[in-house]
Amino acid sequence: MSDARSRPVTGHVPVLRLGDVLLVTLQGDLHDSTAQQLQQDLAETISRTGVRGVLIDISGVEIVDSFLGRVLAEIAAQAKLLAARTVVAGMRPAVAITLVELGLTLPGLSTALSTEAGMELLSQQAPVPRPGGPRQESA
Repeated sequence: MSDARSRPVTGHVPVLRLGDVLLVTLQGDLHDSTAQQLQQDLAETISRTGVRGVLIDISGVEIVDSFLGRVLAEIAAQAKLLAARTVVAGMRPAVAITLVELGLTLPGLSTALSTEAGMELLSQQAPVPRPGGPRQESA
């Protein structure tokens, strides 16, 4: 990898690696093929690089439907299985209202008001134990 900080993972959705976090910026509509490719690329990148977090900025998304909600939940589930945490940042009030009205709870996702707050949240969280790695015992 020549420049780990700015390599786009897909041709349609910009993904940047910022240290131990992948930053995904969603804007406008996410089509089926783009969503599927994004999920696959994120899973492969998390596995290959060992990043500990995925930050999804949806500040450019004006309308959310059940498809986008499902995509976000699936990304979070895949990331969790690969020992990474997922935070969604920049949710507009109308989007939050729509998600509640659709009954979407987005399990496995944390939220932040801005990308900066999302990065801070990911940096504060304890690392997830890696599959096959040493277990962390609770006190």
